[in-house]
Amino acid sequence: MSTYTIILILILIVAIALILIVMVQNPKGGGLSSSFGGGGAQSMGGVQNTNNFLDRSTWTLAISMFALILLANFAIPRASNNNPQLENTLENVNTTIPSTTVPATTNDSI
Repeated sequence: MSTYTIILILILIVAIALILIVMVQNPKGGGLSSSFGGGGAQSMGGVQNTNNFLDRSTWTLAISMFALILLANFAIPRASNNNPQLENTLENVNTTIPSTTVPATTNDSI
C-alpha cells in the first residue's frame, strides 16, 4: 500500500470519529454528558468532565483531520516526466514526413 492510501484511510477513520463525537454532543447539555452522573462538576465522570472530554476530543480530531489533509497533498502520486508507458508506445511509431508538392504554374495568358 502506498503512503497516500494509508493517509486516506486515516482521514476516513478520523472523519467517522469526528462525526460520532459531534453527534454525541448536545449544545444544550442534553447529550451524552447529561446521562453521566448528574451530580455536577464535583462528581467523578459528571457533566463537566464529559463536556471537557468531548470538547477536547472534537478539537483534537479536527486538528488531526486538517493535518492529515495537508499531508495527503504532499503524498499524492504525481506523474514524472519520464513516463515509461509513453516511451514504449512511441517507440515503434514510424515517422513520415509529408511530401510537399508544388503545383505547376502556367504562364498561359489569353
